[in-house]
Amino acid sequence: MNEVSQRIKALAVSATLAMSQKSQELKAQGVDVINMSVGEPDFFTPEHIKEAAKKAVDENFSFYTPVPGYLSLRKAICAKLKNENNLDFAPEQIVVGNGAKQELCNVVLALVNPGDEVVIPTPAWVSYVEMVKLAEGKPVEVFASHEQDFKITAKQLEDAITPKTSLIMLCSPSNPTGAVYTRDELRALADVLARHPKVMILADEIYEHINYTGEINSIAQFEDVRERCIIINGVSKAYAMTGWRIGFMAGPLWVAKAVSKLQGQYTSGCSSIAQKAAEAAFAGPQDCVEQMRQAFERRRDLIISLMSEIPGLKISKPEGAFYVLPEVSAYFGKKYGDKVIENDLDLAMYLLEVGHVSGVAGSAFCAPGYVRFSYATSDENIRTAVARIKEALAALK
Repeated sequence: MNEVSQRIKALAVSATLAMSQKSQELKAQGVDVINMSVGEPDFFTPEHIKEAAKKAVDENFSFYTPVPGYLSLRKAICAKLKNENNLDFAPEQIVVGNGAKQELCNVVLALVNPGDEVVIPTPAWVSYVEMVKLAEGKPVEVFASHEQDFKITAKQLEDAITPKTSLIMLCSPSNPTGAVYTRDELRALADVLARHPKVMILADEIYEHINYTGEINSIAQFEDVRERCIIINGVSKAYAMTGWRIGFMAGPLWVAKAVSKLQGQYTSGCSSIAQKAAEAAFAGPQDCVEQMRQAFERRRDLIISLMSEIPGLKISKPEGAFYVLPEVSAYFGKKYGDKVIENDLDLAMYLLEVGHVSGVAGSAFCAPGYVRFSYATSDENIRTAVARIKEALAALK
């Protein structure tokens, strides 16, 4: 009998990748689709980083790497965490993996037992819930709407924690909302978590530098919860290195050892060349990061300005990342020909097939009634895409 495991049966397909694939299929048929479904910077990797990779090839960095990553890279990460975040870590507390996604999943698998509850503020990235399910844990979703700028309150967090809670997964700046927690908001959450010493804190900070607030805050800055914080970050977003697949976790030594043990059994160390490139990214000049951040901020302002002109969309202005998540329920029940738009899934597919703009239904992010669009694309594409969206929505009756 050809049958996959229950584990795989229970796992959902990544909605972002599915929509991106659908976009590519339409493009292959000659349809001019603007893909705003994937969270990927449209910039090229900075030259000094590429040169470091070329040098690594020439210097024969072609052998197996240590499971947690080259020591030189882990030292560069420690220096980054000290210089930018004022956090002290030893190289032994760092594990480098195949992107931040792997390190997130590694930590979940290393900490969550069957039946454990994991608090996930939502809207949330598509993979959080699935990672918890993979570990046989129970996702506990805590929803914050656009009316509260997609940020949960201390009371919401307190109400969600039970004796079975083992972990919270916090993302700031957020995918899919672009929400950024202020220092005071993080302090309020930390105050709650300080009263629950058995709850570990997984802080996904991959969008750290794509931030328009003027300050960078990590929940790990607070001493009363610091020893329970595991930071996830990497090079994909800040340095336009999505394809290089380098991310890291920084946390308590016992967690790092567990993650390294797990990683050693199913992927081992990641690409030697990509690690040397990442080392140059962290240790080299940072002006490229600020240049890209400024471009994303300009695009943020552009897409918010244009989308605000579309009737029926409710928008919270994102303060980080490169996504906008409008509430779209005003269009539910409307028709295009014989087809009725019942929900956000229908609307996202309608905008792709009729408007030729690819977004992702909010349901994939535990946010039914919303659609996420990535503005990690050119100003021209943003203008054209929003014009198409506006026209397509106006055609619904």
